Amino acid sequence: MRNTARWATLLGLTAAAVCAPLAGAALAAPGDAPSALYAPSALVLTVGHGDSAATVTPERAVTLTCAPGPSGTHPAAASACADLNGVSGDFDALTMRDGVFCTQQYDPVLVTVDGVWQGQRVSHERIFPNACVMSAHGSSVFAF
Repeated sequence: MRNTARWATLLGLTAAAVCAPLAGAALAAPGDAPSALYAPSALVLTVGHGDSAATVTPERAVTLTCAPGPSGTHPAAASACADLNGVSGDFDALTMRDGVFCTQQYDPVLVTVDGVWQGQRVSHERIFPNACVMSAHGSSVFAF
């Protein structure tokens, strides 16, 4: 049951993140058409404690839209989009910031990312040893 609720939540948030930027274009007047087309970048990020996506219940979820501009419920959308653009959307390339020290305590945190990055479907999950290590990766992408 928990897994069904997780997928229902992810599906709803992904649909909202992907469709929201497109709805504005559909409602715009004919003279307000965008000057250039862009590949959408809309993501849903979730975080929960545990080490298996099948058993982890998401504790927080945010949306992040980077194209045509940074928006969403992510608390630092502009910075997160800049970080992702810097690594071409490769979540594995987000490394720990210099000068951050975390304890060696093992309290696994699972982050999932689902959506579209520059027009390509994205599904990513990553386990961090604890919340400090998660927050230190990618400057602001996982800090929500």
